[in-house]
Amino acid sequence: MDAIIPTPVLDWLDLAGVAVFALSGALAAARERQTFVTMAFFALITGVGGGTVRDLLIDAPVFWVHDRWVAAACVATAVIVWVAPLHLWPAKLLDYADGLGLTAYAVLGSAKALSYGIPPVPAFVMGVVTGCAGGIIRDVIAGRPSIIMRPELYVTAAALSAALCVASDALGLVRWAGWIAAATAGFLLRTAAIRWQWALPAYNLERRR
Repeated sequence: MDAIIPTPVLDWLDLAGVAVFALSGALAAARERQTFVTMAFFALITGVGGGTVRDLLIDAPVFWVHDRWVAAACVATAVIVWVAPLHLWPAKLLDYADGLGLTAYAVLGSAKALSYGIPPVPAFVMGVVTGCAGGIIRDVIAGRPSIIMRPELYVTAAALSAALCVASDALGLVRWAGWIAAATAGFLLRTAAIRWQWALPAYNLERRR
């Protein structure tokens, strides 16, 4: 199957995901009192990490290598963080923004995988990978516990958005409407998880001994 022509909705989802994740990467470097070069690297690797993994797995051209603006936007985000006082970026605000990027990127990942002829289940997985991989790479390089190890729902929110994206495509719904609904549903779940500390039941080791 030939790849579909990118739509404005996918383009906006892509930019939203890159910008938010680049911001989270730059702020991670700021809190560790790193140099600007390190901050720019964190912004770039976090912003494009998930999409890069996705494109390599579905055998697509790596999106940011062929776009003159993506890497520049990541560096510009690092510049903004470098010159702005850190108190302008409350932790909770970043959590919500990260949730928006997470779910937008999950939808983008699944939609792009489907457009390259990837079957529904692997396309769902590509959505989850696209949403989560950048944050995982950021946390591993920063030497801190990965965000996916937090108790509240994170990967689950990405999975919800990716699943709804794939389902809307299978049902033949209007693409842009399905994408927006999928991203919104995942973001609402992530918002609730942040607000009320929602979490799935943990594995009970004692019960299984």
